[in-house]
Amino acid sequence: MKNIQDLISHIRTAISNIYEKPEADALAMQVAEHVLQLTRLQLSTERQTPVNEQTWLSVEKIISRLQQHEPLQYVLGTAHFYGLELKVSPAVLIPRPETEELVDIIIKENIAGHNLQVLDICTGSGCIPIALSAHLKAQAVYGLDISEPALAVAQHNALKYQQPVKWLQQDILAGPLNLPPRSFDIIVSNPPYVLQQEKRLMRANVIDFEPHLALFVPNEDALQFYEQIAIQALTLLKPTGILYFEINENKAASLTLMLQEMGYKTIKILKDMFGKDRFIRATINSI
Repeated sequence: MKNIQDLISHIRTAISNIYEKPEADALAMQVAEHVLQLTRLQLSTERQTPVNEQTWLSVEKIISRLQQHEPLQYVLGTAHFYGLELKVSPAVLIPRPETEELVDIIIKENIAGHNLQVLDICTGSGCIPIALSAHLKAQAVYGLDISEPALAVAQHNALKYQQPVKWLQQDILAGPLNLPPRSFDIIVSNPPYVLQQEKRLMRANVIDFEPHLALFVPNEDALQFYEQIAIQALTLLKPTGILYFEINENKAASLTLMLQEMGYKTIKILKDMFGKDRFIRATINSI
């Protein structure tokens, strides 16, 4: 009977024409971890353990979907984010490592706060508000999105981790939010920011499977979400509140100028792990 080592080698070979070797190796290990319910260490120490036919059949189905460029997270139905294992579906973006960095920044800057009020706009899977709710001393955390299917995924994730996030369905571009003024300590958003013209630079597993509603903005109006969110944040933030954005690396300068013209203070551009301008934080007062 074929063993775990054979299984991992088979997966790697089957997807090697789609993914470069390092990524194929990583995906093969992730699939094996999932179907065998073993840790990475266990896979290494139990490589000679036989694998039954039913497991092989399950793996073949996964391989077939990966060969169609479907992201592994959608195939498995889960994605890892800031220590959480979250449900994902084609209704939501797959959480990115850069967004984990944004969450980490917010937690470190606000860990001493108490009774915090937090609002995440364009929440998708709910990864940001759920992680913030789990790590900050928050009185209330809200997640807002236009998509009902996305909010259903977010609600599932919050229930799994027993985080009392409040979900709001609204189009942020459609007008003012029905929320009390001067009520939030933190407003955060990772809105759509990929330009339509950048589609040609993106891989098939993103273009063909992830929701375009959550990805793309018109070339001629790249800052439309940031503008509307920033306008409303001027009213919704407490005097000591902070606005956080994840951004398109090529729009840091124009977004900074826009925030300055709106009257925001202490605007800071922060880089991601790759050295790209990926985040902006700003306040409505000089603090």
